[in-house]
Amino acid sequence: MTIPTTQMSVDTFDEWIFLPENDGLSYEYIGGEIVEVVSNNYSSKIAFEIGFHIRLFMKENNLEGHITGADGGYVIAGERYIPDVAYISSARQEKPSHEAYNSNHPDLAIEVMSPSDSDRNLRIKVANYLSVGTMVWVVRPDKKQIEVYVAGEKVRILNKKDKLDGGAVLKGFSLIVGDIFSEDVS
Repeated sequence: MTIPTTQMSVDTFDEWIFLPENDGLSYEYIGGEIVEVVSNNYSSKIAFEIGFHIRLFMKENNLEGHITGADGGYVIAGERYIPDVAYISSARQEKPSHEAYNSNHPDLAIEVMSPSDSDRNLRIKVANYLSVGTMVWVVRPDKKQIEVYVAGEKVRILNKKDKLDGGAVLKGFSLIVGDIFSEDVS
């Protein structure tokens, strides 16, 4: 399927994604442009690892909420994003959404960078996530780093020996960054 090269409105995007030729493909709507979501096995493994630890933390602490993977889309500041992992508390959303793009923004969005991701689109997404109050973790596998973005705070850059915490969103959650990149630890 060829992605339209001209800018389109979000309403046109919402119709376009449900065309039969787009079945089974994932797209985001970023800055007025359609972006196909393509990952790789390594980035996907890292996202799964983080999601696993969050889900385990939720179970161990009887924390109610919903966690989604790379098929869970969200409406963010009028755009359409598919974070690699996202968390939304049950206080904000009692039951999981059945919408293609959940109209409730997540409390936490995790974006694991892969070679097809652009810095331009990442900057737009982070700014929009922050504008709606979503905390963002940007995972950079190439640098073995995680950038933590919280509205009104300075970005924190964490390296392999640093501890990633859940802040106000997942109080008590912590994970050593290097554990996410476990096969690379020497």
